[in-house]
Amino acid sequence: MLFVSLWLRFLLLFYYLCKNFWQKKMIFNYDVVVVGAGHAGCEAAAAAARLGAQTCLITMDMNKIAQMSCNPAIGGIAKGQIVREIDALGGMTGIVTDRCSLQFRMLNLSKGPAVWSPRAQCDRNKFIWAWREILENTPNLHIWQDQVRELLVENQEVQGVKTYYGAEFRAKCVIITAGTFLNGLMHIGRVKIPGGRCAEAASLELTESITKHGIRAGRMKTGTPVRIDKRSVDFSLMEKQDGDHDFHQFSYMPTEHQAVSSRNNLPCWICYTNTAVHDVLRSGLADSPLYNGQIQSIGPRYCPSIETKLHTFPDRDEHMLFLEPEGESTNEMYLNGFSSSLPLDIQLNALHQIPAFRHLDIYRPGYAIEYDFFDPTQLTHSLESKVVKNLFFAGQVNGTTGYEEAAGQGIIAGINAAINCSVTSLNNGEPFTLQRNEAYIGVLIDDLVTKGVDEPYRMFTSRAEYRILLRQDDADMRLTEKSYHLGLASEERYQLMLSKKEKRDAIIEFISNFSLKPTLINPALEALGTTPLRQGCKLEELLGRPQINIANIAPHIEPLRKALDRILADEPRKEEIIEAAEIQIKYKGYIYREQQMAEKMVRLENIKIEGKFDYPNMTQISIEARQKLQAIQPVTLAQASRIPGVSPSDINIMLVLMGR
Repeated sequence: MLFVSLWLRFLLLFYYLCKNFWQKKMIFNYDVVVVGAGHAGCEAAAAAARLGAQTCLITMDMNKIAQMSCNPAIGGIAKGQIVREIDALGGMTGIVTDRCSLQFRMLNLSKGPAVWSPRAQCDRNKFIWAWREILENTPNLHIWQDQVRELLVENQEVQGVKTYYGAEFRAKCVIITAGTFLNGLMHIGRVKIPGGRCAEAASLELTESITKHGIRAGRMKTGTPVRIDKRSVDFSLMEKQDGDHDFHQFSYMPTEHQAVSSRNNLPCWICYTNTAVHDVLRSGLADSPLYNGQIQSIGPRYCPSIETKLHTFPDRDEHMLFLEPEGESTNEMYLNGFSSSLPLDIQLNALHQIPAFRHLDIYRPGYAIEYDFFDPTQLTHSLESKVVKNLFFAGQVNGTTGYEEAAGQGIIAGINAAINCSVTSLNNGEPFTLQRNEAYIGVLIDDLVTKGVDEPYRMFTSRAEYRILLRQDDADMRLTEKSYHLGLASEERYQLMLSKKEKRDAIIEFISNFSLKPTLINPALEALGTTPLRQGCKLEELLGRPQINIANIAPHIEPLRKALDRILADEPRKEEIIEAAEIQIKYKGYIYREQQMAEKMVRLENIKIEGKFDYPNMTQISIEARQKLQAIQPVTLAQASRIPGVSPSDINIMLVLMGR
């Protein structure tokens, strides 16, 4: 008996020793932990690590890093500007896009440069592996494949996360970038499947672990279209849409990606729905989750499903569809414009009514997905939670939609997480934020934290008051120096920006000072379809005409041609620099006017009001204003002025009270 007793004690001691040893081995320590490796998570992790923070990126599947869950394209109206801003800051989305581009187009070239927007169709699989290669070779960055189930918080300050494998990751800062995975639920007709996206599991416990600390959550919905086998498509019945063949690209770094001339330039294709398609779709509306009460959450206004289009535009006989390549070596194609959650048979039967799709085969149907998001008004402009210290949120969990909006939030969250946990006084310990007159990313984040969201937020050029200041061509001029002094943008990037600025300004100076005589230039003006000169003028004035640009006038003005050759000798970015100079010249008056407007708003941005008012007891302003101000707690008077429900008279009263 004594032997048995001793043996049991030994086994018990051995068990506890092994248990403690295992637990110790499964506790990891980092500065920053990023949850989710979508577009926000990748930019956040890369930025934090490159700023010196020991960073761990946790993802369910390392083979789905930066997965394009929906359209395999980057950019578009206003979204392209965001990507160029990310690149100017030293982020990676622009570089990855250029490496994986199948087709590039600059949208809105028929309009002014304030709304020119780059867009690239990408190879979906190459995009994943290009991002993974970057992340795996980033110093200070480790990737862990697992699923997070619990947020660790003590005294309303984040401590780390726990995973399903039983690992515990202790961290000074945590960034949540879980996309559509939080309690994700997919819908195809009346069929409901838990999942974060097709064939991938949902995250079922993390939301509850976060909300128990006082963070508000809600539900949103988005969707994705059918995927098509291109071998079953009759392309002779479709309209071909080729890409551009010029110098434009996403990244400002010409040395880090493939030459623009080597793009594959795969075409996209256009076709249309018809009344027969619509009749089939209407026959399935009774089984549509959007209309039978199965889906209760909020969907995107600006990317509606095909069934929503029928409901919103009942008089339309057709809707345009874009068939887009998924990759260079795959037969899979994406049908842009046909997002749907209708039953599988309805989707397929409807598509068969389109002439080009008579014999269509598909890889999988479209589906809708519901997921959790968190109220972004509970965040600061650094994307840190106001409720839990050192906890950051970025991407679709903040109520946005789109890879670009997610990536823009990700890089800001990553920068600020690195600042919060830095021992080297990074940025002097001050949050890194962008103003509305500095970047579309600044507009995006200010809209989120100030106004909140009642539907998935999508960026448009119309959301920015200072569009002419936030052009895609000059994101490097606006942001690279800020990022360089922060420590994120590289020396090479900074020197490229300085060189571009010097050469751009030299071109502007020459054109501003060079005078023209009518006898020498009038024949060229008549050939270009514009009015001849009656008297001499500066070349700058002539470039103000819409028919005239540097490219078409330079052959007729030898001194200009020689000046360009001298200034841009051995410069691989000639077209980019000439375009930047020309925009500055042609739109000088508009640019100056917006700069003046922005400076006025900056004065309000400098008036700090955080903690200076007892909003519930401010009887001088409206009840609605008191409630909104109390809920959002704006930092500056300018932010307060943008809160819905706070009127200009309320702001004037606050100014008077500040004076007292």
